[in-house]
Amino acid sequence: MKIVLVGYMASGKSTVGRLLARQLGIRFIDLDDYIEEHQKKSIKTIFSEKGEIFFRKLEHQMLNEVLGKEESLVISTGGGTPCYGTNMTIILDEADHSIYLDLSIPNLLDRISKEKENRPLVKNISDKELPEFIGKHLFERRPYYMQAKHILDCNGTDAETVVEKIKELL
Repeated sequence: MKIVLVGYMASGKSTVGRLLARQLGIRFIDLDDYIEEHQKKSIKTIFSEKGEIFFRKLEHQMLNEVLGKEESLVISTGGGTPCYGTNMTIILDEADHSIYLDLSIPNLLDRISKEKENRPLVKNISDKELPEFIGKHLFERRPYYMQAKHILDCNGTDAETVVEKIKELL
């Protein structure tokens, strides 16, 4: 069984994915970590040295590689992964379950503002401009996320509750 988690940055994909995989007794792969291990560089470095187009091609290749594995997996994607090339189609075709972890803009803002320094995409955006940036960005990406087989409202729930909701869907 292959389960792919999609959603905006800070929606809990990695946290939920790790917990879910542990409870199901299957392997967890964070696609961003997988890319960093494969390249022996941080995503931030890949972006600055080679640019976004190179990164998106690499991300597409790594997504195909991970989904092609002959084992049960929980995969957390990067926030932008489903939005580029044919990535969402590949996820829908190759995964048994694709799940969008849906959070409201205020909840995303709360989470992102607490970890802004670790998020290259928003690191240099002022706190005043952050709500508008998240709203606009989410508006662009949401049509891709909404194609997932399951859409989970994660507002006001902790990671353990989200995992229980996912297990009910499987």
